[in-house]
Amino acid sequence: MADNRSHLDEKYTWDLSTIFASDQEWEKEVDLLKTELDNAQGLAGHLLDSAKSLLETTEIELDLSRRIEKVYVYASMKNDQDTTVAKYQEYQSKASALYAKFSEVFSFYEPEFMTISQEQFEAFLKEEEKLEGYHHFFEKLLKNKDHVLSQVEEELLAGASEIFNGAEETFGLLDNADIQFPIIKDEDGNDVEITHGNFIHLMESKDRSVRQAAYEALYSTYEQFQHTYAKTLQTNVKVNNFKARVHHYESARQAAMSANFIPEKVYETLLEAVNRHLPLLHRYLELRKKVLGVDSLKMYDVYTPLSQTDLSLNYDQALAKAEKVLAIFGKEYSDYVRQAFSERWIDVHVNKGKRSGAYSGGSYDTNAFMLLNWQDNLDNLYTLVHETGHSLHSTFTRKNQPYVYGDYSIFLAEIASTTNENILTEELLKEVTVEKERFAILNNYLDGFRGTIFRQSQFAEFEHAIYQADQNGQVLTSDFLNNLYADLNAKYYGLAKEDNYYIQYEWARIPHFYYNYYVYQYSTGFAAASYLANKIVHGQQSDIDHYLDYLRAGNSDYPLDVIAKAGVDMTNDAYLDAAFKVFEERLTELEALVEKGAHL
Repeated sequence: MADNRSHLDEKYTWDLSTIFASDQEWEKEVDLLKTELDNAQGLAGHLLDSAKSLLETTEIELDLSRRIEKVYVYASMKNDQDTTVAKYQEYQSKASALYAKFSEVFSFYEPEFMTISQEQFEAFLKEEEKLEGYHHFFEKLLKNKDHVLSQVEEELLAGASEIFNGAEETFGLLDNADIQFPIIKDEDGNDVEITHGNFIHLMESKDRSVRQAAYEALYSTYEQFQHTYAKTLQTNVKVNNFKARVHHYESARQAAMSANFIPEKVYETLLEAVNRHLPLLHRYLELRKKVLGVDSLKMYDVYTPLSQTDLSLNYDQALAKAEKVLAIFGKEYSDYVRQAFSERWIDVHVNKGKRSGAYSGGSYDTNAFMLLNWQDNLDNLYTLVHETGHSLHSTFTRKNQPYVYGDYSIFLAEIASTTNENILTEELLKEVTVEKERFAILNNYLDGFRGTIFRQSQFAEFEHAIYQADQNGQVLTSDFLNNLYADLNAKYYGLAKEDNYYIQYEWARIPHFYYNYYVYQYSTGFAAASYLANKIVHGQQSDIDHYLDYLRAGNSDYPLDVIAKAGVDMTNDAYLDAAFKVFEERLTELEALVEKGAHL
């Protein structure tokens, strides 16, 4: 079979030979890791024999983790660039099996470490000075001491992980492989089968009848399978509530947030602030109704762009624009950006079999690679600066931290990327001279804010409600889930649920509800990024310096303390109020442009 990537210009493909020079080198490392994992099995039972034993075992574990991570990245990226190649499907399976074996071999580590007394811990630190370099690593483990079970109990739970993951995997198979959506007519009268990939594109159609047809076709299919989706979601909720309970947490939310050392107050502060500012979303939807010229706004009218202006640019133009915008961070940041853009960190174009979407990847010992599926439009420029934000965060962290702290908390993961997006918006608004283009940029920003802070907070509110309901003995039937979701949607959008019948089934298609309290972080991250971008663009050099310190910090401190280095207190609602203030200012400006007819 012909190579699905043979037509691509090499400079627009990532260079994975910088990870392993060849597949043979990768296979050699896999064989070596298998042997070393077998040898490591003898470490169990001896972790606290001495300070030297603690140091050596810790360093062996971290070294193997570091090398397996590199092996996994090569396999997964080879697979992502063309998912039809069986060899790399097999590579990814082998890499996943290595991770599973690693987890099994070192399952003794935490339970054994948790038996250490404070006196013994302090004595070990004095006896073996190299242990001091792992002080924060050990401190984080000890903070969770009350929630770690015995080794036998932890092994039992680890052994049941495939069973626990069953609901999420069933959802994935049903939603991606088995479910089929109807065929509708597109704007040109052609038959189009709805897919997950084209649904949002159809919802952005200028033709309202196409939007309505796509919306009703997709959600009527979820209506048909609502009971099965309710069962998979209920099972997933029960699993996480069970695991939280046996680990002595008060709730699944507390368990999930404790993993990142985030107090539940951050979640509550977010939802309180968003609910307080819902009138802004209602105001934006009123403007949308006016621009679209409809008597009654429906949920299928929420996604279509209000602007008629297409701000297109090709990939090379986007690189130049991104370099210019990101120069605000100074020379060191700009040097890394140029390196990423010129040394083949990015896999740019669509090819048959390539994984959809975009991401920033890599490991501690590799470049911070990016996968794109480039299209010549404004959204893809934003995607480029977004993924560059992730990659530069990773690069700054890895260049400044040892492996043990060479990553960053998932809680902070979306901040650097979204800060870049907000700085791009500031730059575009500063440059633009044509009112139609200004309208398009403002519309893009407001839609991004709506889709992130408001929408993801709605998801977070729904997620917490269903976990609490299950904890209180409520059966999560499809009727319960439909009613809860319809009420929440009506509150957020201010659109009567009676007029938007099908939206009650949206919960069934959202994979984030299987991620165990992940989704709120999109909202907190976007708001923090809005706050930071404003300080970086309009503040002092010290604001930029503090921001770069945050990028360098990695996991060397607790997440809230790391982001505090950049000047954000995420237990306080000030950063959220500041984000809503920017939203309101830009909404007011968009309303003024509509009054002038700049959207026509």
